[in-house]
Amino acid sequence: MTRFARIFDFLVTENPSTASAKARLRRELLAARRALSPGTCRTAAAQLAVRALELPELAEAQTVAAYVSVGTEPGTRALLDALRAAGKRVLLPLLLPDNDLDWAAYEGPLSLAEAAHPGKMRLLEPTGPALGPDAVTGADAVLLPGLAVDGRGMRLGRGGGSYDRVLERLERAGVRPALVVLLYDDEVVARVPEEPHDHPVQAVATPSGVRRFSS
Repeated sequence: MTRFARIFDFLVTENPSTASAKARLRRELLAARRALSPGTCRTAAAQLAVRALELPELAEAQTVAAYVSVGTEPGTRALLDALRAAGKRVLLPLLLPDNDLDWAAYEGPLSLAEAAHPGKMRLLEPTGPALGPDAVTGADAVLLPGLAVDGRGMRLGRGGGSYDRVLERLERAGVRPALVVLLYDDEVVARVPEEPHDHPVQAVATPSGVRRFSS
């Protein structure tokens, strides 16, 4: 059992508040990520790009909604370029003032620019034309940031709500793209706390491999 699995088991069984359990888990997981060395992050990102493309959901997709990793998140830059090299259309998010997401096409590393959002971390965002928040409904697969996922495919996000809106938009549109979360190996755990608005993902990709979940 990993250190995160022990934390999760304690919080799920002993903490009466799902929201507070999630908050503590996020703190623990983010602290662990911050402790990662640059070399570890680079190696993991290269491995993640290879592993993610092993998923049929990504290998067969024509359009993938992805994101640009920041800090010590599992790195996505190599994966974005691998997806483009495979002939796929890649959409990246633009953070809106209300925390919702617009989308624009990724045209390579030079198409990204640093964007400052008051009170939030600096992000790399695409500089091409904004396609509108509904552009994500045309994706065959959506890559989701997260902090953990459990054996049921339930994902623990960062708590900002942006991707909850994305998932709600997909549901309203009646579309079902494959949902894939990108994590480090020890962030796949036995169980995470969940709330009614949480959605399961179909698969997780980590530097050491991939795992698909039952519907």
